[in-house]
Amino acid sequence: MIKRLNSRSPYVGYAFIAVVISLVCNFSYLLLLVSYQSDMGNHRNPRQRDNRVIVEREGVLSVSGDGFGYIVTKGGDSIYVDRHNVHWLGLMQGDTLRVEASQQKHIEAEHLIMRRVVQRNGDEYDYGALFRGSEQWHILLYQFVFYFVLSFVLLLVMNTKGRDATWRQFMVRSLICLLISFAAYFVSPVPLIYSGEVIPVYKSRQFVELAVVLKSCFMVAVVILYSRIYTLIYREQQISLENELLKNENLTTRYNMLASQINPHFLFNSLSSLSMLVREKDDERALKYIDQLAYTFRYIVQNGNNSNCVKLRSEMQFAEAYSYLFKIRYADKIFFDVDVDEAYMDWLLPPMSLQPLIGNAVKHNVITSKKPFHVSIRVEDEMLVVSNKRIPQLEPQDGTGLGLANLNSRFELIMNRSIEVRSSDEEFAVRLPLVKPDAL
Repeated sequence: MIKRLNSRSPYVGYAFIAVVISLVCNFSYLLLLVSYQSDMGNHRNPRQRDNRVIVEREGVLSVSGDGFGYIVTKGGDSIYVDRHNVHWLGLMQGDTLRVEASQQKHIEAEHLIMRRVVQRNGDEYDYGALFRGSEQWHILLYQFVFYFVLSFVLLLVMNTKGRDATWRQFMVRSLICLLISFAAYFVSPVPLIYSGEVIPVYKSRQFVELAVVLKSCFMVAVVILYSRIYTLIYREQQISLENELLKNENLTTRYNMLASQINPHFLFNSLSSLSMLVREKDDERALKYIDQLAYTFRYIVQNGNNSNCVKLRSEMQFAEAYSYLFKIRYADKIFFDVDVDEAYMDWLLPPMSLQPLIGNAVKHNVITSKKPFHVSIRVEDEMLVVSNKRIPQLEPQDGTGLGLANLNSRFELIMNRSIEVRSSDEEFAVRLPLVKPDAL
């Protein structure tokens, strides 16, 4: 299930969040109001721009057949109005207009070009109505696409392979987003209400466009907050999912252990060995056998559903009791060579780690007086190693492989580490990771 969760594409979610951010940036009444006031403020006073002097004139509009317009002032000057403005601003033949125009000097003549309508037929011209009108859909679409793409890119930077990011990585990604937003600011679209144009910030009259700054800050803040919240929610869900998997794995492991140990064959073999000791009137070994058998069952029942690590000392005590049952059953044909330094006895590993390894070793090899069987348990490079020489049976028993698979799953879930299986024609060995008590 974790693999399925990780494999689900997050891009659909990123696109949805980017759409929401872009809609809020471009259709929020507050942001539109700021944008409108900012743009209007840029043109209230005559000023010089790009070597063009803004002047204010009043005259009557005359519209030609091809859609171009000319405002004839009282002083006889002519102000050119392109047909886009005539159509978009809804200007009509004979309108009395007070306009702001730019004065451009050319080689042959001096021309005035209308930049903004101040009054129309004595009334102040309402550019806000035009900006809110249906004819401005192309401006809004332009801005919507720009902020959608930028938001999507920022979400990718913050979240791609970043759900398990550390705080340092999160801060680095946030800084990258800020740098991208700063660079994108200079090409952010700025709608010019007076002309119906959309220009980038670097072509604007002022360096700081309040509306664009507000949109950019809002976008970056939402992206960073969303990414952090998404990461925290993902981690919480992942922990819950791992806990459920661990519970299921422990239940499965417990069932497999009980099924492999507390079954008729195991009980029959155990009772047969005990019966042999009783017939031989070996009371001392019979009592010890009973104690070790009881300890084995008790340890299995107590730790079959334990999701915490136990000390290696506990596992070695269980291995001693468990191996004693096989020593009695196989008399002097099986030996357990234990070489574990006392310094490692308090190190940790998942419970019931040795039982399947010892059981599989006995199950899949020939044990005779001519071929005594040795199982080695030792510590190498901070790993517990259980190994044995291969003595194949004439009719090998088929194994399901669930024992080692379950053991590896438990190590991955509890310790976030995997076991190592090394198999050859001569030897079979399993290496189990150990951790210090203060490392978990």
